[in-house]
Amino acid sequence: MPDMISVENIDEKSDGQRIDNFFFKRFKGVPKSHIYQLLRSGQVRVNSKRINADYRLQQNDKVRIPPIRISQSCSVQDIRKMAKPHPITFEVLFEDEWLLAINKPSGIAVHGGSGISHGVIEQLRICYPNWKFLELVHRLDRETSGVLLLAKKRSALVEVHRQIREGSVQKRYCVLVRGKWCNTKQSVKLSLNKYVTADGERRVTVVSGKREDRKELSSHTVFILKKNWQNFSLLEAELKTGRTHQIRVHLAHLGFPIAGDNKYGDFALNKQLMKGEQGFSLKRMFLHASSFDLIHPATGKYIHLEAPLSDDLTVFLHRLDEDTIPTEDGNHPLL
Repeated sequence: MPDMISVENIDEKSDGQRIDNFFFKRFKGVPKSHIYQLLRSGQVRVNSKRINADYRLQQNDKVRIPPIRISQSCSVQDIRKMAKPHPITFEVLFEDEWLLAINKPSGIAVHGGSGISHGVIEQLRICYPNWKFLELVHRLDRETSGVLLLAKKRSALVEVHRQIREGSVQKRYCVLVRGKWCNTKQSVKLSLNKYVTADGERRVTVVSGKREDRKELSSHTVFILKKNWQNFSLLEAELKTGRTHQIRVHLAHLGFPIAGDNKYGDFALNKQLMKGEQGFSLKRMFLHASSFDLIHPATGKYIHLEAPLSDDLTVFLHRLDEDTIPTEDGNHPLL
């Protein structure tokens, strides 16, 4: 980090961004408390004036950046490790000068953190260093595959976020659950509570009854039955809200855990699937963001983004269709 004062002229990349988020992104090794202290003390200034942490930058603003030192916990080895990601090629579903949509593979985080040096966004920024702006429009869990939308202009990001807040976008997922789902269409509305385990993992639980010391989040998913097998069901899930782990928690609460879900699922079944017992092999969670519908932020035209299922999920469904041979006791261990 620099040991002297500098002044930065704000361009389109940071236009509309909060000043605190501007510093968090720029100085990732610095504690947030230190950034807020710099803002409160007036060491950070915009156009030679003191500003609050919620100030939104405008193009051509001049930001005074005081001397900032990176946290000592970020070692030289960590920096070198972060500078050399393994190259990954993503399937592009849509691209123009405002938006980029890819088919995210399972097993890759959308951004770095929690021991992950480079996620999708970092990989893309390294592959396209000349792009002035690139930000995630939304997020997917690490094990979830499918449509991931990114904005190449801040104006596009702001507009699509507005559509998401107002509920005018449609996000659909393909999901395989344990159990025989009966309802053709079912709307699920539940209150959720987020918490962190002793190991530092984010978890979500369904809550009933209100408590003043707990922040409860409303959640809404519509499930549509696509196909049944003896003990598995294929569903389409349409998100009406976008809470953390929403689909996974809703289904687990209803008694229909997602196949391969290592947080909320049927762990005994997952173990069988991982080992490939009886010829049924599934080494990931069967949750796929199949489509994303929105209005283009610049042209106003309707856009339908769709990502095909990966080969491993397609093969697993074919295996369910093909298997009709019972065991000696007349039952299907997995079906």
